[in-house]
Amino acid sequence: MLYTILVIVQVLVAISLVGLILVQHGKGADAGAAFGSGASGTVFGSRGSANFLSRATGALATVFFAVSLSLAYLVGGGGSAPEQSVVDQLEAPGSELLNDESTPDQQPSTPSPDSVPE
Repeated sequence: MLYTILVIVQVLVAISLVGLILVQHGKGADAGAAFGSGASGTVFGSRGSANFLSRATGALATVFFAVSLSLAYLVGGGGSAPEQSVVDQLEAPGSELLNDESTPDQQPSTPSPDSVPE
């Protein structure tokens, strides 16, 4: 349940973050505002939108990273270290992953030189 809520929050924050970044003006747009391009008549004023949008982007980025770390903690099993590494598990005796050797009761698949017709 908590995992599903965090994933939904993560997706909503990611979409909002992308939208906020796309709405912001680049550094080159400030030169046009200096010559009275009508930016001072906006809701936030000539400099207020940049400050508000940059603060909102920073806050959403912080929420995004916090939710990402929370999801990683939940998926990782609460931070408990595994008892054996993957390499140790593969090298352990009785491991079926690396045990490709044929058993003694199996016959080799290549014919012997005596059974090859001439």
